[in-house]
Amino acid sequence: MSFIQGVKSELQRHSKLTIIFALNFALFFLINISTSIFKTEVIINNLALPLNFSNIIFKPWTIITYMFSHQSLGHVFYNMLLLYFSAITFLNFLSEKKLLFVYLVSGLSGALILLIFSLISPLTFQNSILLGASAAVIGIVCSMATYLPNLPINLFGIIEMKYKYYALLVFAVTSIIDFNINTGGKISHFGGAAFGLLFGYLLKQGKDISDWTFYSKPQKKNSLKVVHKQTTHTQANSVIENQKMIDELLDKISKHGYDNLSKSEKELLFKLSNKENK
Repeated sequence: MSFIQGVKSELQRHSKLTIIFALNFALFFLINISTSIFKTEVIINNLALPLNFSNIIFKPWTIITYMFSHQSLGHVFYNMLLLYFSAITFLNFLSEKKLLFVYLVSGLSGALILLIFSLISPLTFQNSILLGASAAVIGIVCSMATYLPNLPINLFGIIEMKYKYYALLVFAVTSIIDFNINTGGKISHFGGAAFGLLFGYLLKQGKDISDWTFYSKPQKKNSLKVVHKQTTHTQANSVIENQKMIDELLDKISKHGYDNLSKSEKELLFKLSNKENK
């Protein structure tokens, strides 16, 4: 199967990932058609996030639309390439719902941290705008760095490394090197990365902040109190055991490679990963 066919197959399997890609490419073409053919910046000015609170008041939707908007071909190509590989790894273990949640909240975190900096130093970011999926994608990368830090991956199919080192490499290349170029955008990466790290860490502790029931108030005490505690305790033990088995299988992969797993071990890893997705 060719790379293009592989991408097509994965996008057909994952509807939410497909929507993210479609929005990014659709807005990229819309922005370029409007600026190149119709010579107007109305579209980009209403999609990009203005780094000025007085302007945001009149364009509140831009705190969402900016993370799906790109102007240059290189920008959208790199972000979508990184998103594809990061998302496929993410979806091998977690659900599309979690992927979309991390993408959106990482993007919001990146925007908020940059807006705070623009308040501190308004002259630095005067008349500036923010656009691009970088902060959102970095959040996805970093979430896996804390959730499965020792997951082995092959960089360019040549170099094998643990995911935590891969995430560190990606962050260094995209956010630290040449920091004086596109400083505002790179500051937003720190916000996206911070949320991704937090999400992965909490999820590994059994706290799924993408699930709205996580925020619900504890139920009132009732006559079923003991039964409820026993059920919760049993479920908690089951989650811990599942995670322990996943970690053992991942450790074996890191030492000997995925192909050295037996058929039953591969099936078990797939089954346990699907349980985590529910």
